[in-house]
Amino acid sequence: MLYPKGMIKQLKIKDYILIDELTANLAGGMNVITGETGAGKSILINAIDLAFSTRVSKDVIKNGRGKACIELVIENTQHNLDDFFEENGIDNLGSEIILTKEISQNSVRTKVNGTLVNSEIIKYLKSIFLDIHSQHQTYSFLQPKYHITLLDEYAKDFLGEKLEKYKNDFKNWQELIKQLENIKNSAQATESQIDFLKFQVEEIQNAQIQSETEDEDLTKELEVLENAEKLKELTGTSYWAINGDDSSIIEAFGKIRQNISKAASMDEKLSAIEQTLINAIEDIREVGNDLRDYSQNLDNDTQRLNEIQERLYLLDKLKRKYGGTLESVIKQGEEFENELSKIEFSTQNIEELENKISVCEQELKVSAKEISDIRKNYAEVLSVLIQEKLEKLELPKARFSINVDEKELSADGIDNVEFLISTNVSEDLKPLAKVASGGEISRVMLAIKTIFAQSDNIDTVIFDEIDTGISGKTSQSVADEILELSKSHQVILITHQAIIASKADKHFYVRKSQNNETTVDVYVLTGDNRIKALAELASGDINEKSIEFAKSLLN
Repeated sequence: MLYPKGMIKQLKIKDYILIDELTANLAGGMNVITGETGAGKSILINAIDLAFSTRVSKDVIKNGRGKACIELVIENTQHNLDDFFEENGIDNLGSEIILTKEISQNSVRTKVNGTLVNSEIIKYLKSIFLDIHSQHQTYSFLQPKYHITLLDEYAKDFLGEKLEKYKNDFKNWQELIKQLENIKNSAQATESQIDFLKFQVEEIQNAQIQSETEDEDLTKELEVLENAEKLKELTGTSYWAINGDDSSIIEAFGKIRQNISKAASMDEKLSAIEQTLINAIEDIREVGNDLRDYSQNLDNDTQRLNEIQERLYLLDKLKRKYGGTLESVIKQGEEFENELSKIEFSTQNIEELENKISVCEQELKVSAKEISDIRKNYAEVLSVLIQEKLEKLELPKARFSINVDEKELSADGIDNVEFLISTNVSEDLKPLAKVASGGEISRVMLAIKTIFAQSDNIDTVIFDEIDTGISGKTSQSVADEILELSKSHQVILITHQAIIASKADKHFYVRKSQNNETTVDVYVLTGDNRIKALAELASGDINEKSIEFAKSLLN
């Protein structure tokens, strides 16, 4: 038997929901999970999904434990991740990748090969390694709004870049339309509003505000001018006290220096004191000179005094009108100018912008038509493939079609896509959600999944109860189809069908125990234990007849 090139080799779980500790070594082909209803079969699948998830609830931590931990060991032999790991600072362990998720009450940490990683890295790894089909996804597949996404996914090799460019161009087109609407709204401002804006701009501009602190600087200068006479008197008097006549400070210090100089000639220990005194005399002399210059240069400038008072009056007036500070006045002026520019721009450039929007729209329509043609071609191919699969899955009379209708230009093009099916010869094609029964839906989902899996490079495909609503001969067909898929992909599935379970390369059995606390245990079934499990699946009871049937399934 051929096995897939990549696979999840091992799953380790600790303190997760109802599991204390578990290590499950998975097979490369088909892995089946069975167990009684409510035993917790989905816990294993959910744990794998959780390891690749970007959002995790703290509720998965087992009661009374500090944290839950999930670890996957992935065998990778077909995806070249050397550059990816190097760019993201992740250790390269060759063909093995270890993905670890730790969930505590305070944090959720994800590691790849021991390195903490972000959600974007996890999303990328999931996109190449894992595809999970759940009951929720079945519901989504039935909704027409998801059908265009499925078709685009199937056609991604030829459609991907073209569709991505179209979506970016459509976004830019929408932004241009929004810009035009804003400009037109601005252009509707009344003449009086425009005149008032111009007045406000001119009023602030004409003030020629020098800085955000001009008013503070002028206030300080005004205080000096208002006290010029007093300042002149104080500084002049101080100068004369320092260096003015025979009784000045300098004269007194000079006499002291003479005494200390004589003393120093008798005791050199006083030399340092003499030098300090000399320095002090020079400093005081310099202070006196500064006071003299200040006093002589200080003018009682009445004209400048009046100018400052008028200037402060103007600035105070602006502050009262535009926010209380010069900073807010300047900011308001800039905002008024921008608003006025937009209005003036609008009257000149509406026509230019309308032409640009028109050109963009025409280019979008051309691109959307090309995308639509590709979709229609792939819709025909995919419809045929799904119908062929349904025939193999015991729906020989089924007809399947992907309808592509035109709609108005939108973010994903001009196509409405809907999956249609008829399971009876006498009935017309109708929407998938309105026609198919539970068993038919399961087979349609399996057909879609197997086709998609065979066209991509994903290693592991998980089915959560894909066999809902089927039995008998149909179970055999579904089993054969899943078995065929497991030759190129690792498959992990939960099933209630003995025929499907019998095809497994590895059979896991889940059992819940209720003692002092509820626990879930997982066993690998082999030999007689597996036969008994298949017998119980087949008939609900283990007896001679069901045992013989189980043995026949394995032969």
